[in-house]
Amino acid sequence: MTLVAIILATLAAGIGSVWLAALLMRLGLGGRADSVGPQHLLSLAAGALLATAFMHLLPEAFESQAGAHDLFATLLVGVVFFFLLDKAELWHHGHEHSHPEPARQDHDHGHAHSHEGHGHAHHHHAPRAGGWAVLTGDSVHCFGDGILIASAFMADIRLGVIAAVSVLAHEVPHHMGDLVVLRQTSPNRRMALVKVSLAGAVTALGGVVGYFLVGQLQDLLPYFLAVASSSFVYVALADLIPQLQKRLTARETIAQIAWLVAGMVIVTLVSGAAHGH
Repeated sequence: MTLVAIILATLAAGIGSVWLAALLMRLGLGGRADSVGPQHLLSLAAGALLATAFMHLLPEAFESQAGAHDLFATLLVGVVFFFLLDKAELWHHGHEHSHPEPARQDHDHGHAHSHEGHGHAHHHHAPRAGGWAVLTGDSVHCFGDGILIASAFMADIRLGVIAAVSVLAHEVPHHMGDLVVLRQTSPNRRMALVKVSLAGAVTALGGVVGYFLVGQLQDLLPYFLAVASSSFVYVALADLIPQLQKRLTARETIAQIAWLVAGMVIVTLVSGAAHGH
């Protein structure tokens, strides 16, 4: 039963996020320079990820017999690990592609480097073989997401649902970026969608591997949850939030904060609904 739930949730998060991204782009979000769609989605995703990590995954890990010191050490090692994966371009996020170059110059001076420091923005623009660099990074990322969702399901079905919703939220703007890149490298839109969908499907593979892996290592489950939290926190703070730190008007800033809070509220509502069952 748990395995079936994991497969359904990982497919929904992996492939569902790609199709949702494609649908939003078709509706005109993310394609234009003046579009606020992707920015709002990034805020929503950051809120969802942070709420899931701090309100659900970490509390679940700390309810176990594992010591607080060991769990915090795992969280720290996890954040550093995802930072290194990011450096290796395997945890990359394609959000930047939905924003044109000039949009980046209005960063606060202190934050300007954080965006460029990602290094993703430039090396994908040269058409590599059908954007395979993007898809490789995507597949590794989706596989990791699958394992993280499986870990949450193994702890508690409700926790798994919350984790899957958070992954879905942050993958949508990510896949929008990937679709933009692939459409630059190949004129066939349908093929771009198929390729990104296949990368998204790897989430389910990660879910199945995670199910058996965590099943074998049941005692280490709190540590898997701490690693899942570190992934969510890293993506939110290192990847999403720097893109939201541009100088904005008061109105835009309020909108951004509202979407960030909305992400947290959605996670809370999903949690409430799941507990209701």
